[in-house]
Amino acid sequence: MDAALQSRIQISDLQPSVGHERLVHAVDPDTGLNALISIHSTARGPAAGGCRMFDYATFADAVRDVERLSKGMTYKNAGADLPLGGGKSVIIGAPDVIKTPDLMRAFGAFVDTLQGHYYTAEDVGISPSDLVFAAEQSDFVVGLDGGPFASGDPSPHTAKGVFNSIQVTWAHLSGSADLNGVTVAIQGLGHVGMSLAEQLHAAGANLIVSDLRATSVDHAQSAFGALAVPPDQIAAVPADIFAPCAMGGALNDVTVPQLSVRAVVGAANN
Repeated sequence: MDAALQSRIQISDLQPSVGHERLVHAVDPDTGLNALISIHSTARGPAAGGCRMFDYATFADAVRDVERLSKGMTYKNAGADLPLGGGKSVIIGAPDVIKTPDLMRAFGAFVDTLQGHYYTAEDVGISPSDLVFAAEQSDFVVGLDGGPFASGDPSPHTAKGVFNSIQVTWAHLSGSADLNGVTVAIQGLGHVGMSLAEQLHAAGANLIVSDLRATSVDHAQSAFGALAVPPDQIAAVPADIFAPCAMGGALNDVTVPQLSVRAVVGAANN
């Protein structure tokens, strides 16, 4: 731990939402770190949940996201009967613009100030290779490619779980787990969404996709023969299955009435 780095980071406790235990904000002008850690519950053990890096439109958006994600982790960890509580962190900013090894080291120093009440890992915008730098400043970093608790990138496993769930759901609806000719609308082509698209294509499914990144959409079209639609239309397209795999909150008062599918099976939170 770099004591000088830790002392440089400006840390303040904010008022958490009702039902949450703690909300902490950290800023480091030298590296551009602007981060939040939300601890929802430590009733079952230390809070655990990944770090998401995203260029939020407002600070309030970042707070809303980190708190709803940390609450979700409480139930995920409890559902898996793990001796862990629920927590989450977010770094505010575009990963491809401001993310550096020094910023990740500063984030690790921030995590370390919570003294093990929160364990971090990867999420959107953060990879195991990024966490290596955070782990230089804290022992409370997991999800690395190596070491005693190595798990690496969880995305392929998440995608496989969604694929299996789609098979089971389709078997319940149709009497067969065969996905040949089944139309699946995938919202979000990140690590999970793209891996899911690959698996569904191999199983003979027809794909409708959307993503904010044109390069990802182009790849899905060329590699899997996917039909592309604008992101604001994906929830409304007629399909058999809707698979939300983007940032989260895909099912809401606006999109639910638009759904024209038989089931929703995806990886996105909330």
